[in-house]
Amino acid sequence: MTKYLLGIDNGGTMTKAAIFDMQGNEIAVSSVKTPIIVPQKDYAERDMMDLWDANISVIKNAIAKSQINPENIIAVGCTGHGKGLYLWGKDDKPVRNAIASTDNRAASYIEKWREDKTSEKAYEKIMQYPISCQPVALLAWLKDNNRKDYDNIKWVFEAKDFTRFMLTNEAFAEATDYSGTGLMNLKTCEFDQEILDLFGIGEIMDKLPPIRRSIDVCGFITPEVSSITGLKAGTIVCGGMFDIDACAIAMDVSDEEKLCVITGTWSINEYISKVPVRGAKTTLNSLFCLPGFYLIEESSPTSAGNLEWFIELLNSKSSVPLTYEQIEDQVDSVTFDDCDVLFIPFLYGTNSSKLNSASFLGLKSHHNSAHMLRAIFEGVAFSHKIHIDRLLLNRESPQAIRFAGGVVNSKAWVQIFADILGISIEVVDVKELGTLGCSIAAAIAAGEYKDYKEAASAMVKVSNIVKPDAENSSKYNRKFEMYKKALSILEEL
Repeated sequence: MTKYLLGIDNGGTMTKAAIFDMQGNEIAVSSVKTPIIVPQKDYAERDMMDLWDANISVIKNAIAKSQINPENIIAVGCTGHGKGLYLWGKDDKPVRNAIASTDNRAASYIEKWREDKTSEKAYEKIMQYPISCQPVALLAWLKDNNRKDYDNIKWVFEAKDFTRFMLTNEAFAEATDYSGTGLMNLKTCEFDQEILDLFGIGEIMDKLPPIRRSIDVCGFITPEVSSITGLKAGTIVCGGMFDIDACAIAMDVSDEEKLCVITGTWSINEYISKVPVRGAKTTLNSLFCLPGFYLIEESSPTSAGNLEWFIELLNSKSSVPLTYEQIEDQVDSVTFDDCDVLFIPFLYGTNSSKLNSASFLGLKSHHNSAHMLRAIFEGVAFSHKIHIDRLLLNRESPQAIRFAGGVVNSKAWVQIFADILGISIEVVDVKELGTLGCSIAAAIAAGEYKDYKEAASAMVKVSNIVKPDAENSSKYNRKFEMYKKALSILEEL
């Protein structure tokens, strides 16, 4: 019998399921867009049961496309976006719409905690400064603004833990995800009553599920789920992991030398370390899925999602939709010297201290969509460089950076990144990175591999290495200084 693994990824904009063999080869993948509900400014929500329906759909479709016997799927892993808030009620229904990771309704709580030093007091235990889309801030907001919903909470879930709960009817909190919530003591790797009391949400303690590791068996596919998906009842479901961990494992980031970048809705830039980074205002520490390691992360929602917005804008004005091949051609048609436009990629969030909106700078009448597309490519890369430069304050520069996400589908964009960063880029040969990462955890949970190092060695492949062009890198260094100066001026406005 050929054995297979199923990975499920609930990201910021898409829900995906992919089937892999034990060598990491992608057998089939299915995905659907999961819309974000925006009831008012700064809000970002999604219907939890619609999300569950999307999970059922992609699982069924992936199995159908694979043409394999689903009984040969030996284990399932789940991953998903971190932060946000997925609440299950005492009436065994969702408490309310889930709150997505791009939500900013709790921004005033972050400001208040910064001013009254609550964030400083909590830092020693949570090893990060809270941000507005974390459960710690969203729960505080909910307590003050909708006490009825707050009092109805049975379980506080993250995205992938909600999915696993629906697959198994077992409630668990997988450690990598919950270590980024602001609710966990990263020294003890446990939830901490003092932390919750400090943030004014002490009554949440018994709503936090038992903590498990990524490779722990956290339940089995229920007969009900089997009947609607085709998965075999009793199939192992492992703990899974935060999507930034899943992507890192799927890029074989199993030692401290490697640094990896994920380009999606969020700009994720990270490496692993045996010691946390202390004191940095924007650098987040969370528990990595490899025991004894922290994941050191710089991130913001300032990445490839900006391109998706512009494509949708262009397509809404045209009867013939613009294809990605045409986008690539347009960007290639504009050289560095031809593109004197700057783009600030802050449509969905920021990595600036004061500025929270996007802009094109330097537009003139001769510019067209090609110039604007190249400016977006460059602006997103500049924003990633802001994060990477912060990370490199605490470690040596790597020989190469492992890359994944939407950017790797464009040769032009990968080259622009290499030139702007001045570091070689290793492109990992897998389209669905998150699903591969959680499938690797599932393989270990099922006993097919002894640990992450052995599994990643067998299942992860680098397809391409892109080196920076020295002349272009020199030019981009000057343009990056312009980008930073533009940010500084805009912040004052």
